Amino acid sequence: MIVHVLRRAEAAQVGPVLVACGDQAIADAVTSAGGMAVMTDPGLPSGSDRAFAALEAFDPAAEYDVIVNLQGDLPTIDPSVIDTVLKPLRDPAVDIATLVTEIADEAERHDPNAVKAVVGLAYGETVGRALYFSRATVPTGDGAHYHHIGIYAYRRAALRQFVELPESVLEKREKLEQLRALEAGMRIDVALVDTVPDGVDTPADLERARAILET
Repeated sequence: MIVHVLRRAEAAQVGPVLVACGDQAIADAVTSAGGMAVMTDPGLPSGSDRAFAALEAFDPAAEYDVIVNLQGDLPTIDPSVIDTVLKPLRDPAVDIATLVTEIADEAERHDPNAVKAVVGLAYGETVGRALYFSRATVPTGDGAHYHHIGIYAYRRAALRQFVELPESVLEKREKLEQLRALEAGMRIDVALVDTVPDGVDTPADLERARAILET
């Protein structure tokens, strides 16, 4: 779990990159490589809880008010993609920002492991409001479907509110924690990017990522 903190989304004044850890071995590996690790309770229920715990430990004075939460299984992500997740927060009404890409593969539309974001983007638009997230193929009818990419940018107050909420009905049903925020009336906007970052889920994925990073 990688937590990138910024003072303000509008100015993008970049703060430190933290690795929120629930295991001492991971923390030791991060610090030995010159990174900044923050140990958190290994029993925390979600990545959002871990990100908030690391933020509170690192910045108890609340100097930073925007947090980018990047999963550690995306080591080869393009930095420009991380920058893009901040775009929706230029609107002060937005609580949480995340990313989507248009689905081109027909099989992916029907794959329950590919989470779909329901967002109405007119031609040429690259930022829009998320209305729902689902493992099902939604919405129906002709038009684009969007693959949700699990990178989030939170306003600090929104992240605090989110982790204090109980699990919601639809969150449990779909097994998607972002639905907790929507059910509570929080606003999530998405930014459109061109590709899905390569994730590391298997030993073969890890070898491919190592090869990319070594070039």
